[in-house]
Amino acid sequence: MNRRDSLKALGLAAAGGALLLDGCGPRTKAGKETAKLADKLPGVQDWEHARNGKLAGEKFFTDHELTAIGVLADIIIPADGVSGSATDAGVPAFIEFMVKDIPAYQTPMRGGLKWLDVQCQRRYGKAFADCGESQQLELVNEIAYPAKAKPEMGQGVAFFNLMRNLTASGFFTSEMGVKDIGYVGNRPGVWDGVPQDVLEAHGFKDAWG
Repeated sequence: MNRRDSLKALGLAAAGGALLLDGCGPRTKAGKETAKLADKLPGVQDWEHARNGKLAGEKFFTDHELTAIGVLADIIIPADGVSGSATDAGVPAFIEFMVKDIPAYQTPMRGGLKWLDVQCQRRYGKAFADCGESQQLELVNEIAYPAKAKPEMGQGVAFFNLMRNLTASGFFTSEMGVKDIGYVGNRPGVWDGVPQDVLEAHGFKDAWG
């Protein structure tokens, strides 16, 4: 299983769990869907629609934090020959909405971003988003694999797990991510009759005996 397949599996699991934590949010929150909150989605009650619009108009992350979120999201799901990157799919906007929709995410996300900056300042004299790609990857590799991480990196590991789950949820519920999965929606099946090998295994030459 390659990196994208692994992320796809993670994304499907995350989308099946994290996005069901609160039915108030839009069904698809990443990319242009977030910008369309003025359009009431099917099945959404009036009070839910009003709440979503209110949350969309608020801002939680600073520009600096959103930049770091974008860098991390693209490390987790980079562009490839199949689709664009996490930021191309609007994942930072999705995460911005989610931390407002589920306030329990706010402290872990803001604290984790601060942790990244502190680590990078100590090592490289710069904030995470201002570091070079090799420096960013060096730190990410120390927190991306919980079983291999050092005990003192525990806060970073917990933050990256949350960031990875949110990124996968945002990407694979966006229009781009749905196409990446290959989902085509409900389509009528075609019945061609019982397969010939099954008929023969049960003593029939054809469907008519």
